Amino acid sequence: MPQEYNQGSATNKSAEPVTLQAEIGLELAGSRLDQALAVLFPDYSRSRLTQWIRDGRVQVDGRLLKPRDKVAGGERVELSALPERNEQFAAEALPLPIVYEDEAILIIDKPAGLVVHPAAGNWEGTLLNALLHHAPELAEVPRAGIVHRLDKETTGLLVVARTLVAQTALVRALQAREFTREYDAVVWGQVTGGASIETPIGRHPVDRKRMAVVAGGKPAVTHYRLAERFRAHTRLKVRLETGRTHQIRVHMAHIHHPIVGDPVYGGRGRLPAGTTEALRQALAGFRRQALHAARLGLAHPSSGEYLEWQAPPPDDFSALIAALRQDKEAP
Repeated sequence: MPQEYNQGSATNKSAEPVTLQAEIGLELAGSRLDQALAVLFPDYSRSRLTQWIRDGRVQVDGRLLKPRDKVAGGERVELSALPERNEQFAAEALPLPIVYEDEAILIIDKPAGLVVHPAAGNWEGTLLNALLHHAPELAEVPRAGIVHRLDKETTGLLVVARTLVAQTALVRALQAREFTREYDAVVWGQVTGGASIETPIGRHPVDRKRMAVVAGGKPAVTHYRLAERFRAHTRLKVRLETGRTHQIRVHMAHIHHPIVGDPVYGGRGRLPAGTTEALRQALAGFRRQALHAARLGLAHPSSGEYLEWQAPPPDDFSALIAALRQDKEAP
C-alpha cells in the first residue's frame, strides 16, 4: 500500500491543519470510506474521521464523499487533519533518557517501572507526561507522538514522533512490518535452537487482563535465536515481526520457555542440583520480566534514511546474566 505524506507549510506547533495523503489499497475495496480511513489513519478515532468527512476535510480523487460511500481501491485520499491538544494530561519534569533526537523523532531508552501512556491507576508519572514537558509541541500530536509501547517493566528502545506527519508515516511503517525490533530475553529451560512462533494472540477467554494464544486471535509472528545457553536457562535474541500486546511473553510461555521473572505469564522453573546460592538470590530478586528492547531500526520519516540504535541491557539484567554465567562455570 504505497503512502505519501505532505507536510506543506503546516506544523504541529500551531493549530493549523496538517495535510496527510494516502492511497486506498485494493484490499479495502468495497469498504465504506469511514472504515477505510480508520485503517489508513489509525491515529484518529473513527468518529473523528467521520466528522472530518462530513466537514469536507477529506477528498477522494479530488471529490467529496459521504462516510457511507464505498471505495473501489486505488483512490488517492487527502486528509486535512486538525491537531488537537492533549490538555487532559499534565506535563511533568521527569527523567527522560534520550538516545537520539531531531526535528522529527525521539528515541527513548525506557527504564523499568515507567508506564508509557496514562491509564487507570497510572494517570501521572508516565512517559507521555515526560514527553509533554520535554517537547511541548507534542501536545498537538495524538498520544504525544508515541508510536509503539513497551510494557511497564520491559526496558529498552522505542520511537516517538515529534510531528503528526512523522507519526503517521511511522505508524504506516510499523503496520507494514518495516521496523527492526530485537529484544534480549532470558527464559527458563534450555532452548535447543532458533525458530519462529506463528500463533494468533487475543484476550484470554477467562482472565480479560491477560493475553493468550487463542483461535481467532490476531496473527502474531515472533522469531528467536540462541545467544547464550546456561544450565537451566537460555538467553535469546528475539525479533518481532508483528506487535501484539505482550507478544513475546505470551509466545515464549506458549512454547514452555517463559521469560524469567514474568509475573503474569511466567512460573518458576526447576533449578538443577548444585545451583549456586548467588544465582538463587539473583533469580529470587529479579521481580520483572527479563526482557530488554536492545535494537531498533527504522526509515527516518523525513529523509527515508535507514537508522538503527542499540541500547545495552540495564544493570539488573546484566547482573542476572553474570550470575547465570558464574553458575554455569561453577564445579
